[in-house]
Amino acid sequence: MKQDRNRLYEGMYILNANLSEDARKKALQKILDGIETRKGEVVKIHEMGRRRLAYTIDKKKEGFYFVVYFNASPEVIQELWEEYQLNEDLVRFITLQADKVLESLEFKPLNAGA
Repeated sequence: MKQDRNRLYEGMYILNANLSEDARKKALQKILDGIETRKGEVVKIHEMGRRRLAYTIDKKKEGFYFVVYFNASPEVIQELWEEYQLNEDLVRFITLQADKVLESLEFKPLNAGA
């Protein structure tokens, strides 16, 4: 019998910049609830704030960035991705396996002249 082993993941989520603060909190909570209802555990959330996108996505030039570290079974990642595809408030997302939880994050500014 295969034993489920949770792994550490790092998810970056870009939410629509046009959302109100309340709607943004609800959209983030929907992502967190998706992880937790699949027996995952949220370890740390970094709110990176409103930032300019590297390129225009669906006529959007800005988004609210969140990085979430969570433990989950590898089998649930595909389910989460399918759920994310249906989330209209989510502009982009990526999930990577992580080695450790970073206590602080910094984004380098985009070089507009390059």
